[in-house]
Amino acid sequence: MTKYSVAVDIGASGGRLILGYLENGILKLSEINRFENKMVKKDKTFCWELDQLFQEIKNGLKLFSEIEMKPDSIGIDTWAVDFLLLDEEDCPLTEAVSYRDPRTDGVMEEVFKLVSKERLYLETGIQFQKFNTIYQLFSIKQSNPEILEKAKSFLMIPDYFHFLLTGKKVNEYTNSTSTQLVNAFTKKWDYQLIDLLGLNNKMFKEIQLPKTILGTLAPELVSELGYDMKVILPATHDTGSAVLSVPEEDAIYISSGTWSLIGVENDDPICTEMAMDCNFSNEGGMDYHFRFLKNCMGLWMIQEVKRNYNDKYSFAELVELAREAKDFSGIVNVNDDCFLKPDNMIEEIMNYCMKTKQAIPTVPGEVAKCVFNSLAASYKTAVAEIEGIFEKRFDKLSVIGGGCQNELLNQLIADVTKKEVYAGQSKQQPLATLLHN
Repeated sequence: MTKYSVAVDIGASGGRLILGYLENGILKLSEINRFENKMVKKDKTFCWELDQLFQEIKNGLKLFSEIEMKPDSIGIDTWAVDFLLLDEEDCPLTEAVSYRDPRTDGVMEEVFKLVSKERLYLETGIQFQKFNTIYQLFSIKQSNPEILEKAKSFLMIPDYFHFLLTGKKVNEYTNSTSTQLVNAFTKKWDYQLIDLLGLNNKMFKEIQLPKTILGTLAPELVSELGYDMKVILPATHDTGSAVLSVPEEDAIYISSGTWSLIGVENDDPICTEMAMDCNFSNEGGMDYHFRFLKNCMGLWMIQEVKRNYNDKYSFAELVELAREAKDFSGIVNVNDDCFLKPDNMIEEIMNYCMKTKQAIPTVPGEVAKCVFNSLAASYKTAVAEIEGIFEKRFDKLSVIGGGCQNELLNQLIADVTKKEVYAGQSKQQPLATLLHN
């Protein structure tokens, strides 16, 4: 009897439910429901609308009743670092604040006054980014300490959705490591660090590994959907799930989406001074492997450019316009804080080019070409750092995620890294294999 599984993948710009099953040993996938996700501003704070997202998950699951196909299991992944705090009655104490919210401005430096940067990296192995969970929690401690005191449960976004499905509260391993509060060697919450920062250590739940069966749906959901199924933890950090699909062995990968995650899989964490200086992360992966990677700016920039042009151009049209602007060579530092959440991405790009005395992009094609040039340049730097840390050359680079469909960007990556670039998730039939020009 065929068993059907549902994968729910939610990113910063949208989500989808995918039905998967095996047919003659071949994995078959079918998209069931696709929906939008975006930040909203509530009382000057940028937040996620989790109730709406969970409703979309249920909308997708209800479709199975219509087609008389009952899935056997479900698992959910999302982006990392963001979370909810629940009170003793399991009600959210705050909105689901986005990592792009400015509440963490300057907080990382305040944390360094209590615990050194070197100790943080040696123990957690996580890249320093001002929006990491550790700094979000510390900003709450500074501004609203009573919220932390009331918190009975700390749940990251996919943990919260799994709680809504089952009524069970756990913290999944791969996403928990992104908090910068998990010890890279013990693979447990670093309670010494948590206590040093004065955070509520009782709100953190038991860390569970991917493939853990949480149980079945809560009774009220069974009544609403008309069927039951198992809830199984995937690697709930979307990158943790994505890199499992990398087809090429001994290759650097780029998980290309709103963010670009560039790295390799490794058996052990690399918490060296060189890795810290290059700001690489040792994120927990499946079966206690580590994703040694750097989190770089990704297609968020072109998403914002598209929005700033009032969605006049599709992503495909922006790529073609960039291709026509082939002579435009301007490059910005995509990892500069000015591009994290600007009021207007196009203006920010133009201002950066003006300040750095480069040609200023004035038409959509030049703006898009500047974004793609700049992303490729940041990848080149990260690739060189990886090869320096591992003291070896990698000949292959595998691009996965939505960005693998951008053939122009893939070619630019091949050109600047001088590597063979594979685009797509099928080893037998890659979407593209590009040799640098």
